[in-house]
Amino acid sequence: METQSQYGVRKAQVTIPTRDLLVVPHRDGILTVSHPVFGSNPYDTNVVEMQRTYTHSQELPQISFKEPTTSQSVSATAYEFPQRAKPQIFDKRWLQAGRIVRTNEGVIANPPRDSNGAVILDLDVLKAYIDNAKKIQVGKSNIYLGLNDFGFAPYETFQTGVQDCDTFAQGGLARVIEHTEGPAENLRAIALPKNYPRGVNVFGFKASKEPVERVLALGSGRVLDSGGLVVGGNDWLSDYNGYAFGVL
Repeated sequence: METQSQYGVRKAQVTIPTRDLLVVPHRDGILTVSHPVFGSNPYDTNVVEMQRTYTHSQELPQISFKEPTTSQSVSATAYEFPQRAKPQIFDKRWLQAGRIVRTNEGVIANPPRDSNGAVILDLDVLKAYIDNAKKIQVGKSNIYLGLNDFGFAPYETFQTGVQDCDTFAQGGLARVIEHTEGPAENLRAIALPKNYPRGVNVFGFKASKEPVERVLALGSGRVLDSGGLVVGGNDWLSDYNGYAFGVL
């Protein structure tokens, strides 16, 4: 039997979650990213969370985020680093700065994607991207910088292990991560001795016979590396919890 209470307006029970935004300088412009960062989760989980719908304001009632390039992550990190990213991200766990591919000859930052959004690991395709990128001399070799923050740093263009901030910033890996022809000034500022008196420890960038996709990890060294900046190249996509910026 129908009753009067069955009729009328039924209020929505679901509200869109809110997200603050952080605006930072990026090259010659500005970059808007999520605040706070996503995580701490595996990288694939953080990417799914970025792509959900959020609300910010009347001007931005519905927003979502996309994966950052390594250069975008560095710009977001460098802004007020000692007050923001260091205590909130680096000291707690680490930053998932973006996708990389390790090959037998070097490291690719921000690798190309296919039509389905999957990272391309075909060596012939990757070599074609490298051949079409701009060649920049670093030491006795070259790095390569292409479109959409694509970059390639041969292993001979950078040092692994513990090093000072200047050595790291001048190396090919840092330049490709930050996507800059000169020394990586944002990464250098992050790695300054006042922030990391024990220098920078670059590890996990061993040559791989077949191209392998990983996530670039940046964080404050813990346990044996305490007091140093860690730059890791062996973080998995679906394991190891960390934090990631989402780009508006």
